[in-house]
Amino acid sequence: MRPINLIPEDERRTGVVTRTGPIAYLLVGALGVLLIGVVMLVLFNNSIDDRKGEVARLETEKAAATAQATKLSPYTHFKQVSEDRTRTVAELADSRFDWVRVIRQLSLVLPGDVFFESFGASGGGGEGGVAGPSLNISGCADGQPAVAGFVASLKEIDGVTRVELNGSTVNSEAEGGGSSGGPCNKPGVAKFEVLVAFDAAPPSPDSSGTTVGEAEAEESESSEEGSEEEEGSEGESSESESSESSEGSSSQSASATTGAATG
Repeated sequence: MRPINLIPEDERRTGVVTRTGPIAYLLVGALGVLLIGVVMLVLFNNSIDDRKGEVARLETEKAAATAQATKLSPYTHFKQVSEDRTRTVAELADSRFDWVRVIRQLSLVLPGDVFFESFGASGGGGEGGVAGPSLNISGCADGQPAVAGFVASLKEIDGVTRVELNGSTVNSEAEGGGSSGGPCNKPGVAKFEVLVAFDAAPPSPDSSGTTVGEAEAEESESSEEGSEEEEGSEGESSESESSESSEGSSSQSASATTGAATG
């Protein structure tokens, strides 16, 4: 058998055999690392694109939700206004004082021998040194024991925190004007001034108080003005009627004179 030389001709001349060293392995490893880096970069770019698409989708949904909320904002505003008005009405209702109940209870505890000259109500708010609503009563009773009993009966009204007797004097024989001056001008009658305070109640919006005497005076003045106007109108009508009658009588006399002249 003939031997065959497998060494290339150029190497045969030199007699050097080239062998593959570690450089090839390093090159292959570097190529592998580069390939892995490229793959990771592609995956990272794809993830970024997916996130960008998700952000765009969320922005679109946000714009749609904002448009829907803007469209429904009048209903939300109406609901808020309705709740505010309901709360305001409830606060006003809670802050108002039940004067009807107080007057009804006062009429129940009022003795028969006590008479009022003036009766005022205040909504409070610091008026007259009283923070809450209060009643100012001026009147008379048959003696000091009757005044004391009336003061004690006022404490029975619901919500009363204190009753202050500002003064109580008994009419002497010289001060009494007899029966013609009214029940409070008789001798031996005790005149009093009482303050009934409701300190625990909040100040009422109806803080303007009007006394009964002032109201009666205003009503009497208005009635007097109305009566004067009616009297004036009646006087004018009577004067017009008298002038018409005088004119009629003068015309009748003139016609009678002309008839006699013609006859």
